[in-house]
Amino acid sequence: MVRMSAEERRESVIGAAISEFAQNGYHGTSTEAIAKRVGVSQPYLFRLFPGKKAIFLAATERCMQDMRRMFEQAAEGLEGEEAHDAMAEAYARLISEQPERLRMQLQTFLAVAVAEAAGDHDFGDKVRKGWMEIWDSVHLPLGGDADETTSFMAYGMLMNTLAAMGFSAGHRVWGGFEIASRVRQGAEGSE
Repeated sequence: MVRMSAEERRESVIGAAISEFAQNGYHGTSTEAIAKRVGVSQPYLFRLFPGKKAIFLAATERCMQDMRRMFEQAAEGLEGEEAHDAMAEAYARLISEQPERLRMQLQTFLAVAVAEAAGDHDFGDKVRKGWMEIWDSVHLPLGGDADETTSFMAYGMLMNTLAAMGFSAGHRVWGGFEIASRVRQGAEGSE
């Protein structure tokens, strides 16, 4: 039996947390479910993270870092429309091939809204910082144009909404998303 280091175990907790929180949300996920998925005890889980909120934040931060890196890699060496299309295609592929990431993103937005309403601005500040890093990773390849970046991010959020509601790739609402529609159809064809 190979023993994992604390850092490796921490990484496995983050992966399990993404799955659990994506499926059940912050309030619907127990630390017991995360510990069970990883194969550790709850007390060990709390040696790695001080509490459920810290686990959720680590999962959120991981998803945001991964998304930022995805945009950076997709746009590497490109600019303008080529960068736009490469990033849009990468994002469409992400949400079609890894729906768990989309659900985690939506759960994060909900958790921020609930925390903010309860007066907890610390969580929202951390999520907004991650969001701005994603914004910047899109903004620069698009030539630093705020309108273009806003449009790109707005279409991404519309794609999130359509995908989350379960509109199939062939549905007419996807008609305006050439790249997303092509990628979604390709992913469904490979299943």
